[in-house]
Amino acid sequence: MELSRFELVADALRGLVPDELGVWKYRAHRRGIKVWFGNHANREHYEAQLVPRRLVDGESGIALEIGFHAEQPRLEDNEAAVAHLLSSEKKWRRVLGKEAVAGPFLGRPEDWRRLSETWIEPDLEEPDLVMSVASRLTDYIEALEPVRQAR
Repeated sequence: MELSRFELVADALRGLVPDELGVWKYRAHRRGIKVWFGNHANREHYEAQLVPRRLVDGESGIALEIGFHAEQPRLEDNEAAVAHLLSSEKKWRRVLGKEAVAGPFLGRPEDWRRLSETWIEPDLEEPDLVMSVASRLTDYIEALEPVRQAR
């Protein structure tokens, strides 16, 4: 059986995510991957997922979103999670660059929040795409997870 591109991303993450950040789990599907730390699926997690491009810039097509999501039931909890990350922005901005945008979730409930970037019209057949996604997702994990764990 052939692995999906996001299962391949998970395989690559095994060699990229530093052990000192702790135990991480994932769930991969046809259109994305969620990664979280701890033993139970978490509503605050890292994600790479395909989204309709219209959610990013109003145009037709596809985009790939990579970054951190806060999907708690309460808006206040999601805003607090992202505000905590923003309070340490100097620490992670050097790694993530200007591409990382904090704001409302793309196309979902108004109470969810994100700190992520989007790649417009990625070439899904590009041989290096899996490693590029895994590497960038690792950037987010390495830059943000120490800040989250210090909370």
